[in-house]
Amino acid sequence: MAKKKNKGNKQQPDANTIRTPIVCVLGHVDHGKTSLLDKIRGSSVVNKEAGAITQHIGATIVPLESIEEMSGTKGKVSFDVPGLLFIDTPGHHAFTTLRARGGALADMAILVVDINEGFQPQTIEALQILKNSKTPFVVAATKIDRIHGWRVNENAPFMKCYDAQNDRVKLEIETKTYEVVGKLSELGFNCERYDRIKDFQKNIGIVPVSGITGEGLPDLLMVMIGLAQRYMTENLKLTVEGPGTGTVIEVKEERGLGTTLDVILFDGTLKVGDEIVVGGNENVITTKVRSLLKPRPMQEILTEDRFERVKSVSAASGIKVSAPNLDDVVAGSPLIVVDNNRDELIERVKHEMQDIEVSLSEEGLFIKADTIGALEALSKELEQHKIPIMRAEVGPVSRHDIIEVGTIKNPLMSVLLAFNTTMLPDALDTLMESSMDHVKVFESSVIYHLIDDYIEWEEKKRREMEKQSFEKLVMPAKITLLPDCVFRQNNPAVVGIRVLGGKLQTGVNLIHLDGRKVGKVKQMKKGQDNIQEAIDGDEIAISIEGPTIGRQVNVGDDLYVDIPEHHVKVLETEMISHLNSSMTEILEELTRMKRKDKPFWGK
Repeated sequence: MAKKKNKGNKQQPDANTIRTPIVCVLGHVDHGKTSLLDKIRGSSVVNKEAGAITQHIGATIVPLESIEEMSGTKGKVSFDVPGLLFIDTPGHHAFTTLRARGGALADMAILVVDINEGFQPQTIEALQILKNSKTPFVVAATKIDRIHGWRVNENAPFMKCYDAQNDRVKLEIETKTYEVVGKLSELGFNCERYDRIKDFQKNIGIVPVSGITGEGLPDLLMVMIGLAQRYMTENLKLTVEGPGTGTVIEVKEERGLGTTLDVILFDGTLKVGDEIVVGGNENVITTKVRSLLKPRPMQEILTEDRFERVKSVSAASGIKVSAPNLDDVVAGSPLIVVDNNRDELIERVKHEMQDIEVSLSEEGLFIKADTIGALEALSKELEQHKIPIMRAEVGPVSRHDIIEVGTIKNPLMSVLLAFNTTMLPDALDTLMESSMDHVKVFESSVIYHLIDDYIEWEEKKRREMEKQSFEKLVMPAKITLLPDCVFRQNNPAVVGIRVLGGKLQTGVNLIHLDGRKVGKVKQMKKGQDNIQEAIDGDEIAISIEGPTIGRQVNVGDDLYVDIPEHHVKVLETEMISHLNSSMTEILEELTRMKRKDKPFWGK
């Protein structure tokens, strides 16, 4: 392969040692990241993802030959880079952690922005990641084909598409592009549409594209390969030499191979026979590579079903690794080739495995996920919703997990959230046991569905609990004894009353406002029917155990329900919003009387 001529005396690396640049594709959910890659690789990964949203980092190698073909640069310009490795990252804002890891791995990035919707919260997040990691990037302003009146020119360069539009559409695309320019400018970035830029080191290029029609795609690839050529050939440290380092993106069972690892190798070389160190659930695992399987070019490693066996692979690449003792490996863990520093590498991996970014509380939910990154992402989302986490683990849900959640006494916290991970048969059996009726498990392969389902359930459960608590409380009520309605004077006294306010219940004690005790309401009747409660305005007959009419109480007396002190505390703090105005007024009259002698009563 020909090499670009060198400026000055700076020595260029041999083309064979240049590492494939890693391109991270970032942006807001549903702004077309995966569709854009689908158009490049001619696949349909977007249709295979839960909720049509990428839930894991995937990797696709696009060879230089394919890029030259699509960008129209074949035979016109010589490049040293062997191609591009695209990492398609999750787009929902819950995946900040995974996106940050993707950003850290990436040499360059494509920030995808829907030209019709503009910047969204996740777009800003992605920009912050790129800014912090100082990653060079290009903005792909997607969905130009959605502009009203757009005339489609499939797979054509943007300027050819632009020239084919009428004046109204041209004006609209100019306006929408400059809205993106303006927003980037506000955030401190110099940018312009790519065809108006002379120096891409000083300005960020905006390339209008469509992932559906392929319009503008040749320009995007041309800009990306140009950036790669400049950054990779001028950065001598970015080569394929040395022991390999990668990240495990998935642990899979493959027929004829047993447990395998899908890995993004981002540094050095990995060979068959290499000893590797990788993170496990309990301990750091050391093993030897038995075989390496590489996806075909233009295929996504997470969905590829046919692989080519290779003896070695160089960074950057998506690779499937087969080796003994991989069952306990945790997705998201580092994979490092052992050189001469075996013990040091084991300690390094151990430290990285312990350094999972999850904030734990003494009381909270139990969460499980299939990868470290997914666990961190779920944790971050819960943290933003102020939902505490007590335990967080990677792996399938087991019987032990269900039993542990079952020991949590708070009914709002005896919950397990399982993100994209399986329920083992013994866990399902345990969950069906009557002693585990109070345990709630939520499962989903789309993280925000999981969160939404939990929040909806939690609100409903809290309302039910408040209703039950409310029903058990002695409520404020005030009654008056009606004239000519004394049916029995004592044992028990039976008298007609009117409820002046609040809610009168059976079983409550009655007192005068000065605190003198009267007796207990034993039974209530409305007409011929026994009732359990009566409200403001009701006229009913009640039996009162204790008093004699004409002695402890007289016709025309106003009586109050004697509310227990601990009930008053709950009513005044937690349930005050549930009380109507008459209840609140009666409660205030009662507490005012009680607090004459005891100022802190009920507080």
